[in-house]
Amino acid sequence: TPAGVDTPIADGGMPWRYGPTGTVVVASPPKETRIFAGRRYVLEEAIVTDYALVHAALGDTDGNLVFDKTARNFNPLAAMSGRVTIAQVEQLVDPGAIDPSAVHLPGVFVQRVVHTGLQDTRIEKRTVATGDDR
Repeated sequence: TPAGVDTPIADGGMPWRYGPTGTVVVASPPKETRIFAGRRYVLEEAIVTDYALVHAALGDTDGNLVFDKTARNFNPLAAMSGRVTIAQVEQLVDPGAIDPSAVHLPGVFVQRVVHTGLQDTRIEKRTVATGDDR
């Protein structure tokens, strides 16, 4: 990101731990910077999780996934950040049955596919106030 260039975050020295007397015992190291297209950027390491659990409406046995509605927002990013990605799919099809242009997440990011069928989500609880409760 170019936002952190020439700041204490990029240059290092930000306090990580203080001693009993209030002095800095451990300070942050400087971050690596590089120039791309004439602009300097601070390089940040990606967050990597051990496991990523995602839910897809449609998937094939190769791990290609199609997400439904708002599941398209974060599921692909979560799957890409996991060392092992486990995909729960409502409908499982054979490889080649999904149009390649419709795939939201390629199978290269998915290590396990679990076919669960259509799940009844009981998350929402309807609460309606009556006239007496107001």
